[in-house]
Amino acid sequence: MQKAIAQLRRERGRLAVRAIAERAEVSATFLYENVEARALVQQAVVDSKSRHDRRTGEEHDRVEASWRERALNAESELTRTQEEVFSLRQRVGELMGQLRDLDQAAPGEALQALITENTTLKRRSQQLAREHRSLQERLEGARSNLRFADQRIAALEAELMETCQPALGGAEVQRSS
Repeated sequence: MQKAIAQLRRERGRLAVRAIAERAEVSATFLYENVEARALVQQAVVDSKSRHDRRTGEEHDRVEASWRERALNAESELTRTQEEVFSLRQRVGELMGQLRDLDQAAPGEALQALITENTTLKRRSQQLAREHRSLQERLEGARSNLRFADQRIAALEAELMETCQPALGGAEVQRSS
């Protein structure tokens, strides 16, 4: 009996009463009627479920941590970019005010330098706005992926529960007979 259980574990076969009975070349009735065999089979099934639950939980934790880290990084970068855009807009506003002041009394060369600087600042502001939009899209994508991962994990957990309940229910019905 132990040899059959060990073989199924190595082959990653399903540990169920019928599978163990077939592998051990005995009837399922024997497994249900023999107290020692029944206890051995029940312990093997419980151990298998416990291992599977641990692996599923570890995978869930790994996936969730990965998406959370990405979302936090994207939010942090988005905040930094928004602050930089805000400060650059303030700087452009200040320079525009200086340009208007100098426009009335500035010589031609100084005016040209200010116009060039203003153009450069406008380009930089546009570039930062594009980066801001890009980071915003990345954040939305990361959040969407996190929601999808949570839904998939919930579906897998529900499927696992559905798979585990019939096996436990069947063992209880057979025990009471």
